[in-house]
Amino acid sequence: MKALVWGSLLLLLSGCSMSLETPEISKEPTLMARGVAYQDLVSLPLPKGKVFVSVYDFRDQTGQYKPQPNSNFSTAVPQGGAALLTTALLDSKWFIPLEREGLQNLLTERKIIRAAQKKDEIPTNHGVHLPSLASANIMVEGGIVAYDSNVRTGGAGARYLGIGGSGQYRTDQVTVNVRAVDVRSGRILLSVTTSKTIFSKELQTGVFKFIDYKDLLEAELGYTTNEPVNLAVMSAIDAAVVHVIVDGIQAGLWEPLRDADLQHPIIQEYMLRARPII
Repeated sequence: MKALVWGSLLLLLSGCSMSLETPEISKEPTLMARGVAYQDLVSLPLPKGKVFVSVYDFRDQTGQYKPQPNSNFSTAVPQGGAALLTTALLDSKWFIPLEREGLQNLLTERKIIRAAQKKDEIPTNHGVHLPSLASANIMVEGGIVAYDSNVRTGGAGARYLGIGGSGQYRTDQVTVNVRAVDVRSGRILLSVTTSKTIFSKELQTGVFKFIDYKDLLEAELGYTTNEPVNLAVMSAIDAAVVHVIVDGIQAGLWEPLRDADLQHPIIQEYMLRARPII
């Protein structure tokens, strides 16, 4: 009986150890990973002319906090949505974002430059005349509008004679909204809402067995995988920006560099994408 238990334990631990190898973690900082939507974003054809846009804020409108045992002050989604949206607009090469989130700091710096230019003894590198700030044609608004936990959960497990394993998964969903607003009239030109699923899974295996009357064998092994929320938010924003560009082409707000680019595979794919009906 002991031989059977020890043999089962060795097979169990050796099988799990193959999937529990410590991942190689680089000590050097790396660029933030991006999802599939990022490839569509950077593969779009170039526009006839880039549009000046301003992003003032992209707030967390969900009101969601991380579940216990996390702190009640720890939010479920990142608070740097404006930075993520600005990055997506830059990467698209269709827009020129203007600094608005730190506008007060920018204005303060310009005051310092003007004060220095009035004094001949303080040289500046900005020329004799400091030009006015550029104005935006489009204002990009929106925010993270929803975060739903446990949209789908499930699992399975089995145990025989104290030896077994189990697995379970959970999916959450984050939703963002991006709006393009005409600065001159205040009219909302486009409004796009996209969602991204966040996948988490857990695998566990273990042994709980009395080998002899007083000898108890107990062993556990397991691991969990959680998709980072910031990557899911970034992917949803990337997809929303692509939809804004394609919807703007259909509405005649902007055009690709060449007429033949209207038949670009990505543009055609997003034009034909239908909103799912639950």
